[in-house]
Amino acid sequence: MNLIDLSDADGNRCIVRVTGRYQPGVPTGHDILQADVLVSASFVDARLELYILQQDLDDWRNDLIELSPGGGATIGGDRGLSLDFFMFDHRTLSLSLRDPDRMTVALAIAPEESWIDDHHRRLDQVRATWPSEVVMTATGTYAWRSGRRD
Repeated sequence: MNLIDLSDADGNRCIVRVTGRYQPGVPTGHDILQADVLVSASFVDARLELYILQQDLDDWRNDLIELSPGGGATIGGDRGLSLDFFMFDHRTLSLSLRDPDRMTVALAIAPEESWIDDHHRRLDQVRATWPSEVVMTATGTYAWRSGRRD
């Protein structure tokens, strides 16, 4: 399921495809989502792994709500691979993909005008498919949320 799917007429594309839970059934890793990041342009064709925390999804939602020309959005962060989006105007994004172990890539994408609304729907689909089911009860102590699906 694609959390992010941005492309343009020039063939530039960035996809973040959530493939499932990192460690299903293990409280410390159950709510972490595993994803493939696929980036392609005339000069790059890359597939990298990204681990997405529930907080990353919260931050992504907030970034999308507040995103306007001159602003940015990030997914990933200081744990390894990160994707940073900067909006130049309503039609042009600068994407910076940074993987400290492998590479840094920057490209421009001019997605469809409705891309922000589309990505809110994508986020809702990811959250409905893989809801948060673990709660931290104390530092280092985790429990299943009531009403957890098996």
